[in-house]
Amino acid sequence: MSEVSQGSKAADREYCSTSEAAQMLGVSLGTVQQMVENGLLDAWKTAGGHRRIRITSVEAFLRKRHNGPAPSSGVLRILVAEDDLVMQTLYQRTLATWDMPIEVKIVGSGFDGLLEIGREIPDLLVSDLIMPGLDGFAMIRKLRSEPQLAHMDIIAVTGLSAEDIEKEGGLPNDVIIYNKPIPFRELKGYIQAKLVQTQKRSARS
Repeated sequence: MSEVSQGSKAADREYCSTSEAAQMLGVSLGTVQQMVENGLLDAWKTAGGHRRIRITSVEAFLRKRHNGPAPSSGVLRILVAEDDLVMQTLYQRTLATWDMPIEVKIVGSGFDGLLEIGREIPDLLVSDLIMPGLDGFAMIRKLRSEPQLAHMDIIAVTGLSAEDIEKEGGLPNDVIIYNKPIPFRELKGYIQAKLVQTQKRSARS
């Protein structure tokens, strides 16, 4: 069956399968499953354990995915360092659906992260730890050695255990560690709190 006929067949129903949703969105099955888990797509499971995704939620995501946040003087700048292309796409598309004044840039290595921060210091760095070349450990240690970057918040999102992180020499105490899969709800809450703090500081100044 061709992609066009499969898409047309899905469009005639209220729900589609995980594979059909992946085809419509142009992402992998694993990405669709994580999108469902993070509430980006409406879904349910049949008695046989098969996931069914509401087609209207897929269509709504397709409409939103190219819309970035509206620029404003109170924009929170976020830099994401992640080498996995699927995860990069998931970050980009998920954060684009959040109705918050944020500006997101994505790089694929610690070296590129340092270059980007050298050009413009973000308010928040969200970084993987295992990356090719200069990894997240080395990048974060370098950043925390620079006094002028002390105000920049850092979140590490990793699949490593606490023991694995310690074996690599650990991380600075002020670095927040989230475990993969990416906990977008926690990340969203953190960013919302950061925005409130920024707005309060602006009001006092």
